[in-house]
Amino acid sequence: MQLDVVIERESPVPLYHQLAQQLTAAIDDGRLEPGDPFENEVALAGRLGLSRPTVRRAIQEMVDQGLLVRRRGLGTTVANRKVHRRARLSSLFDDLEADGREPHTTVLALETSTDERAAAALDLEPGTEMLSLLRVRSAGDQPLAIMHNWLPPAHADISREDLEEQGLYALLRRRGVKPVVARQSIGARMPRADERRALGLRTGQPVLTMTRMAFDAAGAAIEFGDHAYRAEDYTIDLMLDER
Repeated sequence: MQLDVVIERESPVPLYHQLAQQLTAAIDDGRLEPGDPFENEVALAGRLGLSRPTVRRAIQEMVDQGLLVRRRGLGTTVANRKVHRRARLSSLFDDLEADGREPHTTVLALETSTDERAAAALDLEPGTEMLSLLRVRSAGDQPLAIMHNWLPPAHADISREDLEEQGLYALLRRRGVKPVVARQSIGARMPRADERRALGLRTGQPVLTMTRMAFDAAGAAIEFGDHAYRAEDYTIDLMLDER
């Protein structure tokens, strides 16, 4: 698809940035959709009367922002829309709803079981039976995350229907349990085979990982989560300041 691009050569805004801004706007308003092939760098430069380095820099800026993806042998395509999550205590379900996207949950497993790591995170005795829930969270038809959570025994009556209809934190709040602080660790690794299948990943694609222990206002542990996200569709935004 050839987009109408207007380059103002007398503008103080660099030419590459003007181009990147207009192409980004085409992605934001839906003229370019995820998976669409992107116009060839040489053709784009020739059509707009720009140098190839200028066009290459504009495209690289969009790649760096996660808007375009370059793949060997396939060229440049529009990336899947990323989920941007602030570093705050929220659920992916809530973040998708706030972003105007339709969250969908598939419950893969729901059972009571023991797990030493989860029991330690929840300040429970080893061997305590907890509610273990394994879910895939999607935006529409696009799987974004596979999430394994453990809850204390008091929540063993949570049903599959409950989990499919709302986010875990919303469900806990309805039960009078409010997470107010959490300890969270973020990493990256190659996915296991089951994660690769659940998330529709190609061989060689990594996942972002997050483990979280959440606590209520009294300091009681209320949930432990171990999640894996499609790295190309997921970004965690942090605000840093100098102390």
